[in-house]
Parts: sequence; C-alpha cells; structure tokens
Amino acid sequence: MTSVLTPVGVNLLGYVETPEMGDHPYLIDSDGAPYVPVGDCGVVLGVRLGDSVFAHDADHAAPGVTLAHPDEAARHGLTTFACLGNEVVVRDGAMAGATGRVIGKRGEAGRVIVGFGDDVLAGLAPGDAIMVRAIGQGAQPPDLDAMGVRLLNTDAAILHPLGVRVADRVVLPVRACLPSRVVGNGIGRPADMWDVDLTITADTLSSWAPVLLLGDLVAVEDLDVRHNIGFRRGWVTVGVVVHGGSPLPGHGPGLMPMLCGPREAFDLQVDAQHHSGLSSDLLGLNP
Repeated sequence: MTSVLTPVGVNLLGYVETPEMGDHPYLIDSDGAPYVPVGDCGVVLGVRLGDSVFAHDADHAAPGVTLAHPDEAARHGLTTFACLGNEVVVRDGAMAGATGRVIGKRGEAGRVIVGFGDDVLAGLAPGDAIMVRAIGQGAQPPDLDAMGVRLLNTDAAILHPLGVRVADRVVLPVRACLPSRVVGNGIGRPADMWDVDLTITADTLSSWAPVLLLGDLVAVEDLDVRHNIGFRRGWVTVGVVVHGGSPLPGHGPGLMPMLCGPREAFDLQVDAQHHSGLSSDLLGLNP
C-alpha cells in the first residue's frame, strides 16, 4: 500500500513593493519609442482578475500587490515556496489583520502577486509586512505522479475549484492552447520561482482565442518546465495568466506554470469563448 505524504506549510514574510526608477523613467517598446512602465509593481489599483490582459495602458500590471524581501536569499525563498491559493495576512499598517490570497509570481528578481479586496488594496502602503501561509510547492499528488505530471506553484486544494479533475487523464479547462514559439522572457529560468511572458498582442492572440483575461488557464504545447523552462516536443505546460501585457520586446502577458507533463496525459478542454478561470469569487476575496 502506497502512503500519501502530507505537505508541510511554512509561514513566510514579504513586504509590499514600491516602484523604483533609474536616472530616467523610460523603457523602449518594440517600435523603438520610449514609454513609462506604469503598474510594473507595488500596489496596483483598478486591475482585476477577469480583465483583459490588453485592457490597461500599463506594463506587466498584476491584479493586486507585489511582495518582495530586502534580503535576496529570503526573497528567493518567498517566491519559491508561495503557491497559488495560499492565504496571506497583513501584519502591520492600516490594513493589519486583512486577509487575501496568492494569485501568482513573476520575474525580475522574483515577486509574489497577492490579491485583496478593493478596500484593502486602497489602504495598503509600500513597506507593509504581509505573511504568506505557504503550502504546496514540492508536493506531488500520487494520481498526477502516476501519469508523469508535475504540479508546481500551486496548492492542490485549488485544483478542484478550477475544474481540474483526474480520470484516465488530467481533465483541464483552458482558454487557449498556444504554441511554444510565443514564450518569451522566462526561458531558461526555474519555473518554481518565476512566470513566463507570452509574446502576443491583441492582434496575434486572435489566431487562438478572441480574448485573454487575467486569471485564465492557458496551455502551451512543447514546453517543459519541470526543471529550467525550455522546449520539449510532445510535452505541455498549463498555467494561469497572472499579469497583463507589456510594450517591451520579448515580454507580454505573464503565465505562471501550474502543471507539466506528456501531452497524452492531458485532456485539454479548450473553450475560447466561455472559459472561466481564476476569479475573486473563487479565491474568496472581498469586493
């Protein structure tokens, strides 16, 4: 008889980021024009799960707040162990005691994206301490393991609410199934710590789906993220869209990997029109 191991949780500490600039405010877009990267990190207001990834005049804007840590090793620990669906608690400041949920993580030096209700977001300030009750990273449910499918960056408890179930294959609803050639920034990095950017625009997306929303589940063919993110024919990675688009070449909407395995292990239920992914209601966030 095979025993089922119980995942271990850990309490982590992160701090609400504040945007930082160099000695000039501009980045250069794919046409060579300068732009100011509004919404790249910190407390981002007016961006919500369910919004189009192309709806905002912003750069990598995520639906919530980004957490980091001033100590580099602690920052890497925070981004590695935090998982989709984990509860977070504000520890100080005006919103002390408020709770939220981890939505995802993203690149640069490593950031955790946390969702709260609008009233809590409006009251948060850069530097506020937030505790993450991290559980899920490294855990491998036996039914997925038997199919050669790896779970990462995700608390397994959130899979059922997202419509994921295991039969003879992993049945999984997605908005779209994209080719690996659209994967940009993030290639070569460890998927346990970062997302990957999808180098798509509203025009190129129309080849696969009419819209792409924050919180959507998306599959990428021929992408293996079990170790460092890279091309592998016959494999598929499924992730959740955690931030919006970017004018920066090689960047775009962010996909945090959740599941990866051989293509034949998945039954992808593609619904480009009516897919329902991660939402504030599903996470139990206050309006």
